[in-house]
Amino acid sequence: MRILLVEDEISIRDVLKSYLLKEGWDVLTSGDGVDALNKTQKIKVDLVILDLMIPKLSGEEVCREIRKTSNVPILIVSSKSREEDMIKGLNIGADDYITKPFRIQEVLARINALQRRVNMFTQKAKPIMSFNRRSLVINFESKEVFVDDNLVRLTLTEFKLLDALLKKPGKVLSREDLSYHVQGYRYIGDGRTMDAHIKNLRKKIEKDPKNPIYIITRVGAGYQFNVEADRVHVG
Repeated sequence: MRILLVEDEISIRDVLKSYLLKEGWDVLTSGDGVDALNKTQKIKVDLVILDLMIPKLSGEEVCREIRKTSNVPILIVSSKSREEDMIKGLNIGADDYITKPFRIQEVLARINALQRRVNMFTQKAKPIMSFNRRSLVINFESKEVFVDDNLVRLTLTEFKLLDALLKKPGKVLSREDLSYHVQGYRYIGDGRTMDAHIKNLRKKIEKDPKNPIYIITRVGAGYQFNVEADRVHVG
């Protein structure tokens, strides 16, 4: 796996790179946003570790630009530690968020969880499914989602979340359940991280995210995929 490590603090960058290399990963590094974005456009990478407070172009802008053309997993590692900052990071397309100071083993665990999710999608193929008279079409093999025949770009986390809900249509999944299936670990906190991912997914697949027909909230319990959404297997 090739990782792009975007961090302007040399000491942090060197330590992280050393551990990543020991894990057997190919590591590219960048110290500013412009260089990082150029690398993602010219070189195929499997994961981006992204600091937000970097020169020339902010990490937020780098994340937004990457998401315009790629669903490569993005792990934000930032000193911005407020919950609002974390939610913002997820809203602009990050798959996961770790605050500084961090433990190296936690970073490695998050990377491994992301890698397992990528490998799982690569290894298994599923039929194409459509809903609501093909207004929503999901191709599980190509990992593509179409809304009214228009391709919408989901992050790895968003696609995994949709996959988890579709595995048990009609069943209410708690935030803890979804975090385990999607992230590979159970969240610690009030669940706003998973809520943010649900919100982002609804914006992309629901015609009216405030009145969803696919992903339904069950107050105090969690979320479920609506089995009455006219599902049809087409492949």
